Amino acid sequence: MMIYVAVLVVYLGILAVIGMVMSSRSKSAGDFAIGGRSVGPWVTALSFVAAYYSSVVIIGGGAFGWRFGLSTLWVGAGNVLIGTTLAWIVLGRRIRRFTANLDAMTLPGFFAGRYGSESSRIFSAAATGLFLIIYNVSVLKGMANAFEVLMDLPYWAGVVISGVVILFYTAVGGYLAVVWTSMVQALVMIAALVLLTFMSLQHIGGMGELVTRLNAIDPGLVNTPGIWGWAGLISFTLIVSLGTWGMPQLIVRFYSIKDAKMLRVGTVVVTLGASIALLPYLTGAVARVLVPELDSADQAIPALTQLVLNDWGGALFLAGVVAAGMSTFAGVLIIISSSMVRDVWIHGLRRTMTPAAELKANRIMSLAVGVISLLIALRPPALVLVLTAFSWAVIASTNLWPLLFGVYWKRTSPRATLWSMILGVSAALIWFVWPKIGALPSLPATWAGVHGFVVGTAVGLVVIVVGSLIGRPATDTAVQKSWHGTTGTGS
Repeated sequence: MMIYVAVLVVYLGILAVIGMVMSSRSKSAGDFAIGGRSVGPWVTALSFVAAYYSSVVIIGGGAFGWRFGLSTLWVGAGNVLIGTTLAWIVLGRRIRRFTANLDAMTLPGFFAGRYGSESSRIFSAAATGLFLIIYNVSVLKGMANAFEVLMDLPYWAGVVISGVVILFYTAVGGYLAVVWTSMVQALVMIAALVLLTFMSLQHIGGMGELVTRLNAIDPGLVNTPGIWGWAGLISFTLIVSLGTWGMPQLIVRFYSIKDAKMLRVGTVVVTLGASIALLPYLTGAVARVLVPELDSADQAIPALTQLVLNDWGGALFLAGVVAAGMSTFAGVLIIISSSMVRDVWIHGLRRTMTPAAELKANRIMSLAVGVISLLIALRPPALVLVLTAFSWAVIASTNLWPLLFGVYWKRTSPRATLWSMILGVSAALIWFVWPKIGALPSLPATWAGVHGFVVGTAVGLVVIVVGSLIGRPATDTAVQKSWHGTTGTGS
């Protein structure tokens, strides 16, 4: 216990110091929200890795590896190739340029500038803010599960310890504190996952022995798609890979990088760092063999850590889980607070605020949202990755296509964009609740594994394409400003 406490006190103390140092550099709402667009490629890339592959992937990915076996490695591969590398190549440069041209600091702010649509701004801010809170609950749950198993702390104590430290350095230091602490957290997380994977495979006797023993339990734990089924495997891979393209706490990294040219270096760094996405799913499958009896699948990785690592290794891994969760939680707090203050309060309700007042409001809002997430996390409703998939499905249905088409297709219609958001979210939510309403007819068996993300984004895609082909595009002024930073002739 003393080793765990010593490692965590030193680690959390470093994060708090970074928050205090960065507080002096957060002098405006722009600094608080996107770091004044001054962040370098290494910090940007590693903070992206930490925000993406959080305690949700470490704890939740391990839980799915424990439940479904080696087929979950395809999920990790999708995370790396689609959710990371392709996202940086397709979106990075254009988002950096467009948001600078529009002076947008939030994703809803981008929609308002690109489409001239305040309705899209408000809907995106509201839907994203609400479901990011649900996502934050899953992040806190992942950290608390690690404290619970590795330090024998009550679940609630893990939630409170994690939440309080994050609230402090986020409210004090803003976005710069988030990205710099995230860089440190990414390095700790990578070291912890590599150590756990190496020691786990050594303990079980290598990959060949792992495959043999999994096959003895259930051949579906070795084969693809195995016991998961194609519908479930493909749906989930798309949620946590393509879904990142609409996640504002990840997209904001493109806003804040100092120069678009730095994205080339950042893409290489982020791809290498993202390769750790494969490890939680693999170690989760190892845990199925070594710790087959668990109260909850979310305890698979902490229980495995306790079995194969010594006290110092366990303390490092706990720090890695906490690091991963904190980086994501802090990033989400920044996104929600900036969006609520700037998009809902200032632009939606048309309230005037001085720069100093807006900065103060951001700090207060980040604390309020954090406390709400913490209180909900004390009695979480589901497994970590179930919560994540639900929230990501709704957020991606809101933001994915309006963002992608917004930076590539000048003809994209503001009205079609808004209806794509509304109908995409509605379709995803209806798909989730349909099986729970006994009065409704059952879905066909072949559709049972299809996730609400696939349904919501499919509906959103059809609406935005068809609506843009028959509807009016945004004004020439909005298009010219988005693409070139000018308002065109006569404007």
